[in-house]
Amino acid sequence: MDERKTPLLDELEKGDWPSFVTEIKRAAIKNKSAADLLAQLESSYEENIGHWKHGGIVGVKGYGGGVVGRYSDQPEKFPNIKEFHTIRVNQPAGFFYTTEKLRHLAEIWDKYGSGLYNLHGSTGDCILLGTTTENLQPCVDELAEIGFDLGGSGGALRTLSCCVGAARCEKACIDSMQIIHDLTLHYQDAIHRPAWPYKFKIKVSACPNDCAAASARSDLAIIGLWRDTIRIDADAVREAVNSGFDIFNRVIRKCPSEALEWNQEKKELTVCAEDCVHCMNCINMMPRAISIGSERGAALMIGGKAPVVKGAMLGWVLVPFIKLEAPYTELKEIIDKITDWWADHGKNRERISELIVRMGLANFLEAVGLKPLPQMVREPRSNPYIFWSAEEVEKRG
Repeated sequence: MDERKTPLLDELEKGDWPSFVTEIKRAAIKNKSAADLLAQLESSYEENIGHWKHGGIVGVKGYGGGVVGRYSDQPEKFPNIKEFHTIRVNQPAGFFYTTEKLRHLAEIWDKYGSGLYNLHGSTGDCILLGTTTENLQPCVDELAEIGFDLGGSGGALRTLSCCVGAARCEKACIDSMQIIHDLTLHYQDAIHRPAWPYKFKIKVSACPNDCAAASARSDLAIIGLWRDTIRIDADAVREAVNSGFDIFNRVIRKCPSEALEWNQEKKELTVCAEDCVHCMNCINMMPRAISIGSERGAALMIGGKAPVVKGAMLGWVLVPFIKLEAPYTELKEIIDKITDWWADHGKNRERISELIVRMGLANFLEAVGLKPLPQMVREPRSNPYIFWSAEEVEKRG
């Protein structure tokens, strides 16, 4: 085991939360690259400077992406991480693994890499952290033998991800896992061979609770919803209220569009379907009494992203409702039109939302063959991140 001291990193192991430092230390017991990673990170904390550099393009046969090159700028000091490349592995839809498959994955990574993983970060991929150029090809070959493919990186369609959807959630309006599986197979070339101005992400949430955070994290968010009205079980509502549930403060007052009405005398809950904005609060608060509607499909949202060229953006509605049934022909036609227009007009590192802002929504809609609609609110909120001033925190305290 490496005996180098890491007093600054040790501080990150204190407190109630699990620490990535602890996991690197565990890997360092049997892996020299993990030990050098720990030492270089301590050095970065001491000097307040990162020690990674970009030293060229690396990859494997047949793929233009899927591998992120990483090199230490102090190879003489940390020889075991002079090459420390990351492999992005396309995860199964909904992040469902068998323990057997995870053990196979771990055996391969212990053989060829650092033994460190990121399961799962904002990319969605299974991130394998740290291997050499020499080990890339044999590692990817063995991953393919047990059924794993590489994910996207660079100017490509990034690895598609979703919530568990109908597999475990009664609120699912669409089969998010089947959609992701189908789109992943259909767009293999776009994932593996970067050909676009920058990254393009598609994420699917099976209901408006948006457990995949698709609206804030994907250029095209697919959010399951219903087109008719919520279903109310009157007897279950009365049972909940008679048992002490505060329906007025927890449901009626929390409805953002005041679509719900409660008759105290009759103990009767009614909804105005035209005013319902599918916020899910009433369903989440009273899952036995209120449920999603019967006519189910999805809304498509365009433009969600983190800040790069322009600030962070939440996706805005592009298609208010679309039926999603295999083979998803209409959805694929829309995706193709969007990415073709973006590929033709986008600048380097310009996301689709930034291009729409630059060229105008009218030009974009004309190019993709969609009509302007009232639901196309440009910014449902100006920023997906929420910041509190000191004064606000004091007031709320």
